[in-house]
Amino acid sequence: MMTANSTTNISYCSANATICDGTSCVTPDDNFNQVLNVVLSTVLTILLALVMFSMGCNVNIKKFWGHIKRPWGIFVGFLCQFGIMPLTGFVLSLIFNVLPAQAVAVLIMGCCPGGTSSNILAYWLDGDMDLSISMTTCSTLLALGMMPLCLFIYTKMWTDTDSIVIPYDSIGISLVALVIPVSFGIFVNHKWPQKAKIILKAGSITGLALILIIAVVGGILYKGSWIISPQLWIIGTIFPAAGYSLGFLLARIAGQSWHRCRTVALETGMQNTQLCTTIVQLSFTPEQLTLMFTFPLIYSIFQIVFALVFVGDTSNPDIMKDSHKAASSITPHKLWCRGHEHSMQHGRDSRPRCSL
Repeated sequence: MMTANSTTNISYCSANATICDGTSCVTPDDNFNQVLNVVLSTVLTILLALVMFSMGCNVNIKKFWGHIKRPWGIFVGFLCQFGIMPLTGFVLSLIFNVLPAQAVAVLIMGCCPGGTSSNILAYWLDGDMDLSISMTTCSTLLALGMMPLCLFIYTKMWTDTDSIVIPYDSIGISLVALVIPVSFGIFVNHKWPQKAKIILKAGSITGLALILIIAVVGGILYKGSWIISPQLWIIGTIFPAAGYSLGFLLARIAGQSWHRCRTVALETGMQNTQLCTTIVQLSFTPEQLTLMFTFPLIYSIFQIVFALVFVGDTSNPDIMKDSHKAASSITPHKLWCRGHEHSMQHGRDSRPRCSL
């Protein structure tokens, strides 16, 4: 960077310049954000592995294996994850007529597998933890083949598919960071169930805090990229809400219980935004990144908000319906008989019991 002395009118280079020929100079890039990003990513990955270990402490091995042997719930989740979400991203990109690079970013988000945040929220929102973890594991594994296929199908009208870099190493790391800690957690729950409850309680609180920390840190690291087109803000708001709603609807049509429908909805709408960010960074030029780099963070924020709003209602109509049927089946005659039996038990009536 060249600076000028106002009194002598002589230009000179700053002390940290690496190249200087008297008229221009090159200074080293400020890589503070890059170093901070690497450090935080490492720390958060370790913390996330510990949280998933605690989530595994809530998994029953028999129920988990039951989902694997009878994968109807997993199959419904697969249709939602790699059927509904990419198609929704494609439709939203067409409706809002976004730029090609922005459309590809939206589609990358739609093609990503479910994230581990869904497992944490499934615990807090009374979801089926066994189904949630089995769905996240299967979707991450299947993403190795389904992500390239979905991107090939949906991005052809905007870009050359070969230009999109799929970070298979990142997907592999996500899979390892999920499977190994959860497996240890399942083992602990099987051998020491009382200790597993303590670990689960501590890990669930840590996991919820971790989700908030990731959102805040992302906002600080990339505060210069918040100025993006209004269309992307709108898509980032609608996309997760559509994922939750459509995932819940498809699971309900498939005859799943309310408990499982809520879990499928979470797994559908809550994407692996870290993976999306990595793909975007690897696939686009710095000029293109300024157009949509913050989109994964916007999606991440609204997927948490809508998860709490839409899926956070833990009231179960199935249970309420069963309770109503049970209550309506009690006739005055049955109530009298129950009272009569109670009197006989206390020696106040020696007549024979009535037949219900």
